Amino acid sequence: MNYLKLIRYQNLLMLALMQLIFRYGFLELQDIPLALSHWQYVLLVLATICIAAGGYIINNIMDVETDTDNKPDNVIVGTFLSETKAYNLYIGFTVIGVALGFYLSNVIEKPSFASLFIIIAATLYFYATSLKQSLLIGNFIVALLLSVSVVIIGIFDLYPVTFEENRPVMGLLFGILLDFALFAFIINFIREIVKDLQDVNGDYNQGMNTLPIVFGVKRTAKLVFALSFIPIICIIYYINANLFASGLLYATVYGLVLILAPLLYFTIKIGSATTTKDFHHLSTVLKWILFFGILSIVVISLNIKYNA
Repeated sequence: MNYLKLIRYQNLLMLALMQLIFRYGFLELQDIPLALSHWQYVLLVLATICIAAGGYIINNIMDVETDTDNKPDNVIVGTFLSETKAYNLYIGFTVIGVALGFYLSNVIEKPSFASLFIIIAATLYFYATSLKQSLLIGNFIVALLLSVSVVIIGIFDLYPVTFEENRPVMGLLFGILLDFALFAFIINFIREIVKDLQDVNGDYNQGMNTLPIVFGVKRTAKLVFALSFIPIICIIYYINANLFASGLLYATVYGLVLILAPLLYFTIKIGSATTTKDFHHLSTVLKWILFFGILSIVVISLNIKYNA
């Protein structure tokens, strides 16, 4: 169980589920060719998970002192697992992930695409060792890497089989993936700031340079309150322009109840949040919003299919 905590298996499961949902709950329902076979797509998911697991491990190694203050019960490195073993696991997961990425890049005859996996792995390392301490840069990188895991589906499954004849359709589908990648980025960026609010005491003791430490908890909470209107406005526009206007009743109700309503709840609650418990709760709310937002692609796809 300690090994599972080390790689934050819940987040990895959600990441894998997200990529499987976009393939089998969206792309497979379209009448289009896909570059990767089923087992090759599983390897793409596995490559993503391995690199992400390596990122979590190196992050845990570098965060031992901070986690001792913030989450003492969750400290694995140095208590249940030696730092040397943790480093070996980090190297193992990262090498496997990059190697799978290299293989898949050659399968689709785009060997240069392997550099994407190397860049992601390197970014995760530099995030854990140095960039995390930079104001907002760490938050931005974590949010960006999650959105990249959505975009990478289009890069490996759509782009290699895009030709002049199907370019409009493929461009539309790739655009939908980009919409969801942007949604994932915005929600996760806000969530990373909320997590900084949650961990402010331990981060301060370790000399971190997070937003709550620089501007204070109250001001940062007000900033998050203001930022929360960005996804609210985007979701309202998207539901109205793409779902309601197209007569997708079930998808519209789904978006209003399971995405927009929780976002409004978050906005109301963040205005009065002050304690670690409050921020932990709101971080969990954002995680569920992200989950239901990703799952909405299945609802939209099925609603379109059975409305046609």
